[in-house]
Amino acid sequence: MFTGIITGVGRIAAVRNLGSSSSHGKRLSIAVPPGYLDDVGLGDSIALNGACMTVTSLDPAQQQFTIDISAESLDKTAGLAEESASVNLEKALRANDRLGGHIVSGHVDGIGRVTRFAPVGESWELRILAPQALARFLAYKGSITINGVSLTVNTVTDNAEGSEISINLIPHTVENTSLGTLKEGSAVNLEIDTVARYVERMLQAGALPVPQKDSTP
Repeated sequence: MFTGIITGVGRIAAVRNLGSSSSHGKRLSIAVPPGYLDDVGLGDSIALNGACMTVTSLDPAQQQFTIDISAESLDKTAGLAEESASVNLEKALRANDRLGGHIVSGHVDGIGRVTRFAPVGESWELRILAPQALARFLAYKGSITINGVSLTVNTVTDNAEGSEISINLIPHTVENTSLGTLKEGSAVNLEIDTVARYVERMLQAGALPVPQKDSTP
């Protein structure tokens, strides 16, 4: 469980194949800021660009850790196999931590595409075209996770390609996450709001016929 509040920006230092076929995954070495691994242990969960991963080895001297990512995860996420790429990092939520963003599972629901990223006043406007399958989960002033960052939706525009959302990024977010490296056409990981997910399920269940109790004695 995560909150979408980024605790560090890392760099993919190395990408190694775990096999010779497309069904094999990859092993990533992630370089992190000094001291970031001080409270991290083997098996801990860390979200990389919003995707929950398991720490498989630690090298505090080199300020690096490794994760193994399956072919399935690589197929369903963006930006996790590009050597030297910057990645947003968030350690798993502790029971006594503040919930500064919103409830985030670390499971990517789809890949969006940046349609605009430009300064507006002192801030930046980020527009993302989300897949059509996610359109019903996106709402004005609702929450969404983009590359692991908890953000608020300012506008939603549905079209034939999907749903374009607009986000306002303050300078602090641009400077302290990897979102500042985005450009038009960049692929991003999207996770919808958990509450929206449950509302959708309740609406589906509400449309089903209610089973009748057997009145036979």
